[in-house]
Amino acid sequence: MSVSDVEEYRPNEDEPFMNDRQKEYFRKKLLTWKQEIIQESKGTLNNLQEENNHLPDIADRASSETEKALELRTRDRQRKLIAKIEAALRKIETGEYGYCEETGEPISLRRLDARPIATLSLEAQERHEREERVHRDD
Repeated sequence: MSVSDVEEYRPNEDEPFMNDRQKEYFRKKLLTWKQEIIQESKGTLNNLQEENNHLPDIADRASSETEKALELRTRDRQRKLIAKIEAALRKIETGEYGYCEETGEPISLRRLDARPIATLSLEAQERHEREERVHRDD
């Protein structure tokens, strides 16, 4: 399958679920997303290294420290996201990708296209979130 085939291809419900074209489509989507996150992370690291720590004004220094903390939190989220992307890529290799971890049913292609690291079907995710809310309210 050529790169242009993958770029133009969109999975649809009329074809067998997780056929080779769909697996390649999601693999490429995940790898592209991972690469974008890595590039953003490099930018974050460069910003942190270039920033001048010798700010004379205490308010400027406090603002700078707040920005650094925010960037580091963002970087941590990106690290966790990369781990989820890598887990999804492993599932593609093992043939488990696209199936709900709770029910074993296929996750909708629209959901996977919007959130390629989804591990639960929409129904299972909603049920999970409702249960979290109930336990959080207790």
